[in-house]
Amino acid sequence: MLSQTRQPGHPIHPLFTDRWSPRAYTGEAISTPELLTVLEAARWAPSAYNAQPWRFIYAQRDTAAWQPIFDALVEFNRGWAQRAAALVVVVSAKDATFPGQTEAAPNPWHAFDAGAAWASLAFQATLSGWSAHGMAGFDADALRAAVNLPQSYAIQTVVAIGRRADKGVLPEALQAREVPNDRRPLAQSAAEGHFSFGS
Repeated sequence: MLSQTRQPGHPIHPLFTDRWSPRAYTGEAISTPELLTVLEAARWAPSAYNAQPWRFIYAQRDTAAWQPIFDALVEFNRGWAQRAAALVVVVSAKDATFPGQTEAAPNPWHAFDAGAAWASLAFQATLSGWSAHGMAGFDADALRAAVNLPQSYAIQTVVAIGRRADKGVLPEALQAREVPNDRRPLAQSAAEGHFSFGS
C-alpha cells in the first residue's frame, strides 16, 4: 500500500496518503457508469452558499469528444495522457446568484469550490481503483474553443483518469518521477493565531 511509503505526521485515513497523481496508465477503458460515479462524488463537494460553480466536460478515449480536448494539452502532457481512459475539463462559473438576490454577481470563491470538487473526484477515483492526475499544461484558448466554453466560466484544470500501470510504459525521462511525492511538515503549513511562515 502507498500509505506504507507516505507517512502522515498525525493519524489520518489511508485514503489521503494512497491518493497520488501517476502518469503511467494501462490504456484500459473506463465505463460510463464508472466515470459518472467519479463525477458524482465531485458533485457533492462543499461550496459557498451552495452555489456549486463547478462543471465537468468529460471525454472517454476513442470517442469523438476525446480528440479536441486531448489536442489542447501541451505536448508533454499528450505524451503520457494518451493512455488515460478519460479526460475531464473542470471549469467554474465566475458569477452566482446568492441567497436573497435576484441578479448574478461575481463569486469570489468559484475557484476554491472547484478545487474542492476536484479533490472529491480524485479521492473517489482512488476508492474506485482508478487514478486521477490534474493538469495545468494546456492551451486555454484552444481548450475553450474545443469545449465551446462561454467566457463566464473559468478553466481550472484538465484531469486524466486511468488505471495505474507500471512506470515502464513511460518514456525513460519520466520513469524516475513516477513515485508518490511527499508533503512538507504540517508545522510549515499550519500556525495558531497568526501567519508565521515567512514570505
